[in-house]
Amino acid sequence: MRIDLHTHSTASDGTDTPAELVRNAAAAGLDVVALTDHDTTRGYAEAVAALPEGLTLVTGAELSCRIDGISMHMLAYLFDPEEPSLLAERELVRDDRVPRAQGMVAKLNALGVPVTWEQVLRIAGDGSVGRPHVATALVELGVVPTVGDAFTEDWLADGGRAYVEKHETDPFEAIRLVKAAGGVTVFAHPAASKRGLTVPEAAIAELAAAGLDGIEVDHMDHEPETRARLRGLAKELGLLPTGSSDYHGSRKTCVLGEYTTDPEVYGEITRRATGAFPVPGAGGV
Repeated sequence: MRIDLHTHSTASDGTDTPAELVRNAAAAGLDVVALTDHDTTRGYAEAVAALPEGLTLVTGAELSCRIDGISMHMLAYLFDPEEPSLLAERELVRDDRVPRAQGMVAKLNALGVPVTWEQVLRIAGDGSVGRPHVATALVELGVVPTVGDAFTEDWLADGGRAYVEKHETDPFEAIRLVKAAGGVTVFAHPAASKRGLTVPEAAIAELAAAGLDGIEVDHMDHEPETRARLRGLAKELGLLPTGSSDYHGSRKTCVLGEYTTDPEVYGEITRRATGAFPVPGAGGV
């Protein structure tokens, strides 16, 4: 089985619609794909309706969190999307995205970059507006060559010249909320140092003690030696080691199935979940 547990659609900051994403996942030879848009579950219905036969969909989300001043992302799988407390927290984070992005546009304007709010909204479309949309605007204007190049201290990285903070969930609270909604939690790309400061291993150990289920080990932003270290950390802390592409369509260079999750780890994730269950494809359109 080929299992990719971290992808994004136009419901947040990907460029594939949810329907396109599941069709592309099937074409890439995946058996299982997780839809994990940022702080939203809006893409679920479209993805399920289009799910090809032979492909299983894992519903999820990537939650924006912050610990000790360091931004981090928490992948949540197979939770009840209507559970009130977790839904309210996701909405709180999502609602703060607009003023945050507007603040980044204002800072860029002050730096002499002629980005406009209308441009960012056009790029975001129906998705939850975020930094990748502002970064894409910088690419369109020729300020940086790629989206990744916008995530530096010069521009949009944490603490960068045009960075603006937003509401982010305490990760211990995120674990509690997801568990209460019947879901499973995995710390996304925990050692992606190119994105900014990373969470210390001592804090990961505290999260594990609080009920964190796993850490994303195999990821494009982790070098081979980093993956080996994280795999050892996962074993030491009793965490599930996952792997995934973090696919964003054409917005990033990663491809579906670039990294995958071991079938036994996937099986344990589904065994622990009680809020929702994987959806087998029935040959959608």
